[in-house]
This record gives sequence, C-alpha cells and structure tokens, in this order.
Amino acid sequence: MSASEAVTDTLRELHGRFADVGEGQLADYIPELARSDPDDFGLALVSMDGHSYSAGAADTPFTLQSVSKPFVYALALAALGLDEVARWVGAEPSGEAFNAISLERGTGRPANAMVNAGAIVTTALVPDTREAPAFQRILTCLSRFAGRKLDVDEEVYGSEAATGDRNRALAYLIRSTGTLPVDPVAAVDTYFRQCAVRVTALDLAVMAATLAHGGVNPVTGERVVPPEVAAQVLAVMATCGMYDSSGDWLLRVGLPAKSGVSGGLIAAGPARFGLAAYSPLLDAAGTSVRGHAALGALSERFGLHLMRNPALPGSTVTLVTTADVLPSAPSHRSDRALRERVGVVAAQGALDFTAAERVLYALDESGPEQSGSVVLDLREVTGTDSLALALLHAGLSRLARDGRRAAVVDPGGHLGPPDLLRERTGQDLPRFGSREEAAEHCAQAMAGPGERPDPRA
Repeated sequence: MSASEAVTDTLRELHGRFADVGEGQLADYIPELARSDPDDFGLALVSMDGHSYSAGAADTPFTLQSVSKPFVYALALAALGLDEVARWVGAEPSGEAFNAISLERGTGRPANAMVNAGAIVTTALVPDTREAPAFQRILTCLSRFAGRKLDVDEEVYGSEAATGDRNRALAYLIRSTGTLPVDPVAAVDTYFRQCAVRVTALDLAVMAATLAHGGVNPVTGERVVPPEVAAQVLAVMATCGMYDSSGDWLLRVGLPAKSGVSGGLIAAGPARFGLAAYSPLLDAAGTSVRGHAALGALSERFGLHLMRNPALPGSTVTLVTTADVLPSAPSHRSDRALRERVGVVAAQGALDFTAAERVLYALDESGPEQSGSVVLDLREVTGTDSLALALLHAGLSRLARDGRRAAVVDPGGHLGPPDLLRERTGQDLPRFGSREEAAEHCAQAMAGPGERPDPRA
C-alpha cells in the first residue's frame, strides 16, 4: 500500500502529538491493572470496507473492562429484543460515575447499560443453558465483533474478583429491588470475566466498526447483530457511554463512544469508521487521557462529528481497473503490456474525508504495487472539502515517493491550482481531458523516449 498510508500518517502524527502527555493515573484499585505500562499508547481506525490503519501500540493486549458493555448489551438485545431488555435496564443518562448507585426510583432499574449497575443486569439477561453457558455466549459474541477468537486474561479476572466487592454490593442491592433475574454472585462473576477478555486497539477498532457498519463486521463480512440492534447500541453509547461526561463528549467529539478503566476507548462513526485508542493513564472519570485527546482530534481532523453530512457509503469509487481494458486500448501486445502497468481509478460525487480514503485505497488496488503509473479520473466529482483535498494531496505525494507516476483527469480543478498541487505533492501532475489521454501519456512515459511497439508483437 502507498496512497492510503496517508491515513496512517495522520494517525502517526496524532500519536506523536499526544504520546508525551503524562497526565492521569493507572487504575490501581484493580491491582493487576496497576502493572500496566503507562507509556503504552496506540491508535487504530477501521473503515466500512475493512481497511485497517494504526499507529503506536495498537497490537498491545489489554483487557476490555467497561468497553465490553455495549457489545454485551447488543447480545442481550439481539437475544431478547428491546422491549424485554428495557423492562430490566433503562436508557437514560445517569449523570453519575460508572460505579454509582444509579437505580430508578420506584422500579429499581439501573439507569442504563453503560454504568456498572446496568451492565451487571445486562450480563445477567444473557441466556444461560447447559449447552450454551452465558459466558461462552458472551465470549463468542465478543470474538465475532472482533473478527478473531478472543480469550480471558485470568490474572486480571482474579484481580477483579478479589477486589470487586462494590460490584457485588451493587448486584445484591439490585436483587433486593427485584430487577436482577439471576443469582448476584453468578451475575457478577460472569461480569468480571467479560471485563477481563483480552483485546488490542486494532480489535477494538474492528468492533466499533462493526457497530458503525450496521452490525456487519467489515473485515470478516459476518453479520454479528441485526441493524436495528446496532443502531440501538450506538444511541445508548452516544447518550450514556462516557458517563457523566457524555454530553460534553457528544458536543465536542460528536461520536458514540465507550471508555474502560484499562485504558481502552472506542468511538463509532456510523457508516464511516470505527476508531479506538489504548493508553492506561486515566482521568478522574476513568477515561484514557491520551485516548480522549487523540480521538477528539481525530474527529475534528477528519470531520467525523455526527452532525456533519457524510458521503454516501460505497458511492464514491466507480472504476478500479488497468488501462489495458479501456475501450481505447491498442491491440499490439507490447503496447497492451505497458497499459497493464497503468492503474485507472474514477470517482464521483462530493468528496469528504470518508470518500477520499476510499479513493486512496482504490489507487493502491489499481495496477501493480511499487511500479507503474496511475490515472485518477475526477470528471464526475462535484466538490472536495479541505479535509479530502489534504488527504488526496498526501496520498499522491506518497505515490510519487514510491516511484508511481500519476496523471489526473480534473477539468473542474478539484485538486486545486497547479502551484498548490506542486507544493503539496512535490511534483507537477499532468492533467488531461480524458482517462484515455492520461493512460496513453503514462504508457508512453514508461516506454521511454523514442520507443515504439513492435507491430509484429
């Protein structure tokens, strides 16, 4: 890959920007979490097409903790339906900390499934049979969201079980109101185990992307939960996922999100991306300090706020091919061989960051890697915002550094004036009126001056 590495470059830039932030504390009330490396910091992003990007310690394993809550909530919703789950757990912001006694007056229902009280009840709602025990269902569900088989960190589980009296007290209190359908000890033990499931930031980005993709894992293509369940979970994440900071997060960052005291943090841009961060230094609310800063900056940089108007998914790239299959391709074998090394990508519509990422990935998929040329046809593009323009320029610059010539078909001037294009890409990109002319130019440039195809070939 080359052009799409411009996305990775952005993640690396943000990683470097926040890596030296030393504020926050480790979650020492769970002794095993206090052993985390405070310098660990990873970022990851997964698109709706299953493209993965990362920077820093994105492959470092850690435990889910409260980031497990939206996914187990999804499992309960898929198994029982919204109305039945809502009998036991509410969906209102509590305005309180994650471990507060947030129970509805009169019913005893926990305020929502993102606080500990609600998460314990949600876990208790997961069907439990001899053939399919509740925790096995939970682990299988989490693994399907991540797109790979996950496991439990037994040391963290043991550490939580040894120090989890507040959660046990919450469970007994809820049981006393009649809103916990199973034995409190069993419910909390299963909850401790789901919190101790081991993941990486890349796993979390895939899991968030699965919710953003309407319940379909964009990497494996598997439907994990129905689309209405994914929408319901994202709604609760948006209003409750960041506890008593949920309103400020939604105002400033504008994405459904969920944090965990191990340092994991996810955010989902519906129909766009899944984002994740890992850094174990926490603020007073139990959220990763670096993760909060980085995902906030990422949302601003890429224009991911929910109230923005995203490009329609899948509608941007209309052609990914090589020039030898164009109708104008010559019949001579040697000429066609040159055109096999010329990729052709065409795009349409208004380009924002989400659409520009699709274009860059298509440029990488067109033609042979690390050689040849590529034609970018923007005739059907109606506009580019500043975020998309910067990303396209960065991707074309990377292509040039990797030795791939580029030519553009851009009669509308969407890539900007020649001086700006030269400044940002480090090259004078030739512009043409049609993709056929651009493909011919690229083929001749590879053939070298004075070379002509052998008519006998």
